[in-house]
Amino acid sequence: MPVLVTTLIITTAVSIALETVPDLPDWAPPILVVVEIGAVVIFALEYVLRLIVARRPLRYALSPMGIVDLLSFLPSIILLLPDYAAFRTLRLIRLVRLLKLAQGEDAAGRLGRAVAAVKDELIVVLFAGMIVLYLSAVGIYLFEHREQPEAFSSIPASMWWAIATLTTVGYGDVVPITTGGRIFTGIVMLIGIGVVAVPTGLIATALMALKKHGHNKH
Repeated sequence: MPVLVTTLIITTAVSIALETVPDLPDWAPPILVVVEIGAVVIFALEYVLRLIVARRPLRYALSPMGIVDLLSFLPSIILLLPDYAAFRTLRLIRLVRLLKLAQGEDAAGRLGRAVAAVKDELIVVLFAGMIVLYLSAVGIYLFEHREQPEAFSSIPASMWWAIATLTTVGYGDVVPITTGGRIFTGIVMLIGIGVVAVPTGLIATALMALKKHGHNKH
């Protein structure tokens, strides 16, 4: 059952994405409808069975995962009604079923415990990242404002460049043209690698510790 549900969740996620593709072949929409109906039937059946076997059905129904289970099929039922024009905004709520992937997964539980174990360190890194972000915006503003007054009109406007550069995304819509600005950009990029790597390393270390602790218990 977990394998079936996981496969169905992934399949319907792909189906929902394909629904937004324009000019689909004539044979595609009926297949997508069949996939959605199949998902509704299976998810609804799973929800009813969970209610039946639960010691406290109401407690399960009102729990976060019970609500996720309900929302995994309820919006689709509404959308299958003859007149659902008023409910078109509910279409993407079907993606709530992706949260079902986290049910019963030991790995997801370990990840949550790992984040909780290093939350203080992550908060420190977050604040340090915000300070670096602000200083990066100030620095590029000082270097580039005179040459590019429209692109770097103010420090808040320079924040977009700082975010794109620190995350090493580099969209390229706003780039430095001065020598000082380019050197500064290189430094910010190197710092950005650390900003991303530090929290990743903290979480990875905590995960390894939890996994090792689990093996020692067995």
